[in-house]
Amino acid sequence: MRFTKEELLAQYGRTVPDLIGPGCRLLFVGINPGLWTAAVQTHFARPGNRFWPALYAAGITERLIDSRDGFTDDDKAYLLARGIGVTNLVARATARADELTNEELREGGDRLRRLVAEARPSVVAVVGLTAYRIAFGLPKAQIGRQHEPLEGAEVWAVPNPSGLNAHFKPPELAEWYRQVAVAAGIL
Repeated sequence: MRFTKEELLAQYGRTVPDLIGPGCRLLFVGINPGLWTAAVQTHFARPGNRFWPALYAAGITERLIDSRDGFTDDDKAYLLARGIGVTNLVARATARADELTNEELREGGDRLRRLVAEARPSVVAVVGLTAYRIAFGLPKAQIGRQHEPLEGAEVWAVPNPSGLNAHFKPPELAEWYRQVAVAAGIL
């Protein structure tokens, strides 16, 4: 699937539904949907995003999820059966995460608390350290397992897989994601 610039710009402000089911053990939390993600209504869908390849490389998924054109029903069922959920701190789509305000991120942290209290995952993996720091008022937080649980769930801040954030190479992303899957009992 391809989109024109105008089609992508029309996605500003749209939301993408959470992918969370009963028995969610590992909840990945993105910062917010990108415009491509909003267009196909599937998390981490932009071509070049390294999230799904990292999950596959980590052994979390046994097949590579190709989300560029949106999830299939089989993709959704497969992830839910594995105990994997996906949501975002902020629901509204933007071209870049730095278009979000600190207030939106803090409100997203509050929303995430309520979601975790309801869904009861074992582990919450926030994909993006800066957003985690702002959302939860923890300016000194580092990548890795956090000291304080979130509504009873173990919390990790893990590297962002966006191509705009090239600080971590694909094998490093896979290793961080493998660690959270082990903590959640998926691996």
